[in-house]
Amino acid sequence: MCADLSRTQRNLLVCERSSFLDEKNRVSSQMEQLRFNYKVSVLLPECGSAPSHLESILNSFSSFYLVKQLPLYELLDKDFLQSAVYQGSVYGLSFRTRIDEDNCVALLPNEVTVDLRDGSMAPGGRGYLRLRRALTSHLKLQMDFLISHHPGGGASLRPLLSRCDWSEHRPEVGRRGLSRLVRPALRSCDPHDLLEWIGAVDAAVSRENSSSDFLSTLTCLEPEATVSRAMSVSTCGLLLPQDLQHLVEELRCYLQQAQTDSWASVTVHGFTDSPVSWGDGERDILTGGHDLYNLLMFPDHTYRLHLAAGAQKTCPP
Repeated sequence: MCADLSRTQRNLLVCERSSFLDEKNRVSSQMEQLRFNYKVSVLLPECGSAPSHLESILNSFSSFYLVKQLPLYELLDKDFLQSAVYQGSVYGLSFRTRIDEDNCVALLPNEVTVDLRDGSMAPGGRGYLRLRRALTSHLKLQMDFLISHHPGGGASLRPLLSRCDWSEHRPEVGRRGLSRLVRPALRSCDPHDLLEWIGAVDAAVSRENSSSDFLSTLTCLEPEATVSRAMSVSTCGLLLPQDLQHLVEELRCYLQQAQTDSWASVTVHGFTDSPVSWGDGERDILTGGHDLYNLLMFPDHTYRLHLAAGAQKTCPP
């Protein structure tokens, strides 16, 4: 078998070091660029249990809705446009569709292909009528759909939900206590090694095996210290960027009250088969991988932000 390594799909990793006190820091704007988030994992050292305020924040994440076999022309309903699209940010994503096999649809706060806020798309307008006719007479697409709205929530989506088979869901929260966690030098560790270590901790990969047990093993590179105990908390669902930003702000407050050598790690994973990548970038069917970012925060307001992507044509913004 001959492999052309020059054509091997690449992975991209962008690392930024700065401070929340810097007015030019881009944490919030970059968090907004990954719109469809599936999972967030928080790692806190020297914690025997998740802080009560952290539990409260995670439990306050916005609900999302699973709409069964949604005809896409329903997204053009006049009442839905007025109550949701024109009144905030709608996040919608086709559910259990594979980008290389199925029709995949994403509804963004600012739609990529069809701008529902454009004047020609007003109900009754020429563009609106042409699109509705295409979806009802020609394409007739329908699929399971995940949808959420900020800030109105379910009330803003009611005109759409009232005509469909739907169910409401809350993000699922999981907790896991850790003991004797060997960690690398967080501030100076190579970004790739750091993300590999954080991923191993989140996936509960054991690092106790001897090198002779397996063909491939994972060890903690350049260990700096051993954390006697730690807490890993994760949440899964359709997670809105606004809720994740709130989580980061609360963790910043937590660090101000914690030990001076403390830190917090937040890792956010995007949906693997989302038709859009960072920002409004359309994901090509020939590209692989999924998008994620990690935010490593310290009590002195400094942070390390890692933006990762699969085989995309451009770097994350």
